[in-house]
Amino acid sequence: MSTPRKSPKRPAIRTVSAPAGRSVDRPADDEIWPRVTRELADDLAVDALARDRAGKAPFDEVGRLQEAGLPALLTAPGPTRRGAGLQAACAVVREISAADSSVGELLAHHYALSWSSRFFGPAPDAGDAPALDVCTAEEHWLLAGGVEAPRTESDPGLTLTPADGPGDDWILDGRRTFASGVTVADRLVVGARPGGTGDLLVVLVDPAHPGVFTDPGTDRIGQRLTGAGTVTFDHVPVPAGHVLGTLPHDEHAVAPFTTLAPLALRLLLVQVGLGIAEGALAEARDISRAEQAGPVPADRPEGPSASVGAGDDPYLLLAYGELATAAHAAAAVVERATDALARGLLAERSLGLEERADIAVLVAAAETVTGRAAVHITTRILELVDGTAGADARGGGPGFDRFWRNARALTAPTQAAHRLRDIGDHYLNGTHARLTLLA
Repeated sequence: MSTPRKSPKRPAIRTVSAPAGRSVDRPADDEIWPRVTRELADDLAVDALARDRAGKAPFDEVGRLQEAGLPALLTAPGPTRRGAGLQAACAVVREISAADSSVGELLAHHYALSWSSRFFGPAPDAGDAPALDVCTAEEHWLLAGGVEAPRTESDPGLTLTPADGPGDDWILDGRRTFASGVTVADRLVVGARPGGTGDLLVVLVDPAHPGVFTDPGTDRIGQRLTGAGTVTFDHVPVPAGHVLGTLPHDEHAVAPFTTLAPLALRLLLVQVGLGIAEGALAEARDISRAEQAGPVPADRPEGPSASVGAGDDPYLLLAYGELATAAHAAAAVVERATDALARGLLAERSLGLEERADIAVLVAAAETVTGRAAVHITTRILELVDGTAGADARGGGPGFDRFWRNARALTAPTQAAHRLRDIGDHYLNGTHARLTLLA
């Protein structure tokens, strides 16, 4: 096991210069966010392969996100900003992921965590935005971490002990592995239990504190630029004001709205998978079109087959038809789940058990359909470009192996059989999924 080391020195809060004539805190107008996202996606696509092969910590990628103002997209509206809804955030993650899925996953985790105060904290007064939303937007923070409780008894998770002196301050200790962002985040949002038992407290931590040590996860088959790693917290102080909320230990005491937190993260990661599939398909199409428009080889055989180019090959057309249909089908399921979750978020604490159960089923269906489609599409794309691009895709070729690797790495933790069982139990017996933060 490698020795944890301090994260690279960086300012606790990055200052970001807006492009000339534009403000970083952009309004969430339908015309603006798609254009900003498209420009950033085009920029990321230019060097996506080179950055994937270099495998460096994604400080540059985070800087591009912050310069575009995208981390503040899902924050609540305020006097100087107007946040966007879940549909807009999902569209951003999906398009960024088509260009670079590691950056899309960074953004997905950030968006899910940016709602932590709303999911776990007390209901804010009318017109007030949660403090985390305000800081995330105004300080241009990128959030990372994870709130879910440990999955096994052998993993004690993170623990909190009362700090000496008056007040409700805490001391955070423990070690956790996180899938995204911990090597480059401005703030960490983590769940920890006082004394290791009881209710889970959701707290905000500055990774620049001397007691926070990060061991980057470098040996990953895919999603190499997500900033994953293991974080050790050694006697890190947590002021009472940095406790964002509470998750009761008793699942029967958990509000249905609170349990939308893992569903929001799962749905945002589904958008990453859909983006991988669509990005691979679009790049393969460009390769096939370029081959069709290229010069005719001197040794091309004469006869009826001489008039059949890449764009006329019936088997190639059949393959693209199959893959495009799989992508369209996945997109339709994902959009239905996105709409349902968006309605659930708007309902907030009036959300009922039945509505939450329906949302959970739709998210599980989107996860299953999209996971299978992403792996299938990226696998078939490797076969197509190996023949039409004239390059050895297995050795790297035009870089299509990264789509397959990223799809496999993203979908591997998801147990499709468990999702299908839950869907079937709900459909056949009307059973509700447990109100828990375990995804």
